Amino acid sequence: MELKSRKDMDPAYMWDLSHIFADDDAWEEAMARAHEHIRAAGAVKGSLGASAESLKKGLDAFAETAEEVSLCYVYASLNKSADGGDERSMRMSERASNLYADFSAAFAFLSPELLSLDADSLGERMASEPLAPYRHFVDDVVRSRSHTLDLAGEELLARLSRAAQTPSNAFGMFESVDAEFPVITDENGDGVRLTNANFSVYRAAGDPRVRREAFDGYFGVFRKFGNTLCALYSGAVKTDNFMAETRRFSGACEASLFESAVPVAVYDSLIEAVHDGLPAMRRYLDLRRRLLGLDRLEMYDLYCPLIPEADMSVSYEQAKAVVKKALAPLGEEYGRLLDKAFSEGWIDVYENKGKDSGAFSCGVYGVHPYVLLNYTDTLEDVFTLAHELGHAMHSYFSDRSNDYVNSEYSLLVAEVASTVNEVLLARYLLDTETDPGRRAYIVNRFLESFRTTVFRQTLFAEFERRAHEMDASGVPLTTSSLSALYHELNALYYDGAEINEVMDIEWARIPHFYRAFYVYQYATGFSSAVAIAFRILETGDAAPYLRFLSTGGSDYPLEELKLAGVDLRSPETVRNALRVFSDSVDELEKLTAAV
Repeated sequence: MELKSRKDMDPAYMWDLSHIFADDDAWEEAMARAHEHIRAAGAVKGSLGASAESLKKGLDAFAETAEEVSLCYVYASLNKSADGGDERSMRMSERASNLYADFSAAFAFLSPELLSLDADSLGERMASEPLAPYRHFVDDVVRSRSHTLDLAGEELLARLSRAAQTPSNAFGMFESVDAEFPVITDENGDGVRLTNANFSVYRAAGDPRVRREAFDGYFGVFRKFGNTLCALYSGAVKTDNFMAETRRFSGACEASLFESAVPVAVYDSLIEAVHDGLPAMRRYLDLRRRLLGLDRLEMYDLYCPLIPEADMSVSYEQAKAVVKKALAPLGEEYGRLLDKAFSEGWIDVYENKGKDSGAFSCGVYGVHPYVLLNYTDTLEDVFTLAHELGHAMHSYFSDRSNDYVNSEYSLLVAEVASTVNEVLLARYLLDTETDPGRRAYIVNRFLESFRTTVFRQTLFAEFERRAHEMDASGVPLTTSSLSALYHELNALYYDGAEINEVMDIEWARIPHFYRAFYVYQYATGFSSAVAIAFRILETGDAAPYLRFLSTGGSDYPLEELKLAGVDLRSPETVRNALRVFSDSVDELEKLTAAV
């Protein structure tokens, strides 16, 4: 069945962007105002050190303009995400990106000028109450002193940021708009065209022929364009390394983690801990092979349900009810906010032509969060709904509790709230299900969450680290070298499965690789979430966790997590999560033996 055009979709299942701007004309007016305020930035340039009042005036101008630019940018971005093939949306998105780049360039003086001020004098001024909202922001700028260039350098890098987005933008257009996937034969013998959204359905088919066709057909498109996609990813890696070197970091990994004040040791200890946990993964893969009755476990056999008769089709209306019940331990207010999300145009539910693949949540300060889905009635989609609502509620609590300048939470904690929701959903389903087959299915889904979120994302993290190191040391990034690296890591992490050539190109279809060193936070976030969710279920007290959600960007993320009882500086957080994984493998073995 061909996808519908955006204009033919049911508005009841589409987000309502009029909550941001009433219409495109209102957006145009806001764009004009934002441009005026950007042009006015020169009035405060060079004045920050004059007095506490001048410092506040400059910081206010920055924060107010940033909020305006953000609204313009997110409105255009969400329109493009809903239909990337719409030319007006494409033009709006490009204009908004240019606006953001102009804003960055106009206020590029801010950090160098703050750093030029006498430290004692700056500290005295920041102690005054009117400047209280900016204390953490200024502290963070001062922390970056050794990695900040002079004014000319900062302005140059700000201008460069527009061109630096080209690899990511080109990949997005290829994946979401230009790539045409082949027709495969489904389990009923009917021809169906693969899409980014339904690939996840057919890779989980009960018939191994369908799974193999889906993998071969989908990844075959990326292999066909492997050299082009390699050039795009190589360009992104080279840009990352250039920026890191220019800002005097030891490498791109350190540069990325510095933003959240996370030591590289946290990244490295994650990889080490997951390597130590690979024997449990080996046991799980062997159990999967035996339960599927296979002599060899192919990579395309990793996603199909182990208990086919327990597979569940869940409509979107059913999913909303299940998610609300599962998240009841988070309190009545959280439940009321879920109702608003479901009924007031926060969520865009179904796939249409040109819509971004996958799912995401986007916070909009002063409005409410938005969630993009591509819902296909699977249990996986229920988990995705819970996951993205975790992001949305994190944004909501952060925005409500903080000034704009302190509202955006760090990347390190970005996946914690979403994964807490996934863990609570899994535990709810296990607690309410009595059928042994269905229980085995749910335990397997929980194990799959571990596999895809801890093991798989750590594999991605190791790939990113090594790809950037290859480029930094002068090793050419080619389709062959990147595919060989990816093959090596698959063989390590999925020892016991057949690592076929078609999977070697998977690196070329991972959108997150264009936001380098982001994915490790899925693994640390999941590990943190396991600890938080189990504590909430054991104590019945979600208050510490809700305090964590409300901190936004008002402190450094490792400190914020301590409010919820998690210390990522200790490797035990990840190791404890991997013990839960190992115990769950044991549980699945017992349940499937009973079945």
